[in-house]
Amino acid sequence: MIINAIKTGILFFVLTALVLGGGYLIGGERGLLPALIVAALMNVVGYFFSDKIALAAMHAQEVGPDHELYRMVQALALRAGLPMPRVYISPMAAPNAFATGRSPRHAAVCATAGLLRILDAEEVAGVMAHELAHVRHRDILLQTVAATIAGAISVLGYMFMFGGPRSDDDEGGGGHPLFALLFLILGPIAAGIIQAAISRQREYAADTGGAEICGDPMHLARALEKIHAYANQVPMPVNPSFNSMFIAEPVNFTRSMANLFSTHPPLEKRLENLIGRPTTGGRRW
Repeated sequence: MIINAIKTGILFFVLTALVLGGGYLIGGERGLLPALIVAALMNVVGYFFSDKIALAAMHAQEVGPDHELYRMVQALALRAGLPMPRVYISPMAAPNAFATGRSPRHAAVCATAGLLRILDAEEVAGVMAHELAHVRHRDILLQTVAATIAGAISVLGYMFMFGGPRSDDDEGGGGHPLFALLFLILGPIAAGIIQAAISRQREYAADTGGAEICGDPMHLARALEKIHAYANQVPMPVNPSFNSMFIAEPVNFTRSMANLFSTHPPLEKRLENLIGRPTTGGRRW
């Protein structure tokens, strides 16, 4: 828990530093104040409203005790020793799922309609157990706030694109056009690399924790195979900065780029991480 908190703090510091550095490159000394405001706003919004932003982006609808998914998550949360999260279903056809919220007591889990359509009950249980493992490890705050701050870096890029850098003759000092252009190109890349590196390690831990919660690693292993097979056929139109939130990286622009930007380990590595782990009496869901 302490290590996770340290990693979270480092990531927030680095991403916030990128925002401030970009503000300076774009507007010189006068660019620091707008950048500071953007960074502070993104941190506050990310902490308190990131779950609402993510759920709204997925057009998710909350379900209650009368829904099978709710009852499944309720049983898994009890096994994991977690408060009952809110449960949502997104109408998107791409099979995927994610967890969000600032703490276990403010958590929400969401599955897409595509996921519920292609997986059987045991496989869905494996996926939701994976998401609850993220909640238990307190990964959800990191994932959602980091995505929001990464988006702030793109905002600064637009500031440069439409406002342009200040000239050297302006009072207060201006940012160098070349440096500003480099930030526009490299800032989002740096944010993505940092975010992806931490996200990949946490996916392994969530896979392991999910297998323990649902009681059988094969539930999640089979689900991952199906999700990856279908995901390559059905794109998910979401902002790439939210890729790290999902159980499988959505097919969008970043999936066409180098593995350097991948927020998830390769499927083969995840299955290797799961296969061979002893079962603990997984129930029939």
